[in-house]
Amino acid sequence: MEIVIADTGFIVAITNISDLQHEAAKSVYIKQQKILMPQTVLAEVAYLVGKESGIKTVSKFLKGLSLSKFSLIEIIQEDVLRIAEILEQYADSRIDFVDASVMAMAERLNIRIILTTDRRDFSLFKPKHCDAFILMP
Repeated sequence: MEIVIADTGFIVAITNISDLQHEAAKSVYIKQQKILMPQTVLAEVAYLVGKESGIKTVSKFLKGLSLSKFSLIEIIQEDVLRIAEILEQYADSRIDFVDASVMAMAERLNIRIILTTDRRDFSLFKPKHCDAFILMP
């Protein structure tokens, strides 16, 4: 099975049963063996879940992370430089730091599949290592 990387919206959709993308995200999650989660995404997920559902929900999510299919990956200096390039190149778009971090890490790790609910920004981006990302769900 091909390695995949997750964006914030995908993870939030899994954790929130009332999210419109919950069932689609859950279906994709179930089929994966391992899902890479950048540390940048974890920070944004914790913020959004905390804002919506409270800190107890964030704590529960963090405690369950080691039992999930998610595997944290570190951001490295090479990623930071590529993030800066992406943000400059797409300055007129809504691509933000976390989206750019997912894109940069996917390029570095030669990952083509992005688990995201953000089709607009990830469709707009042209990766260096493939023609386009495969976006799921």
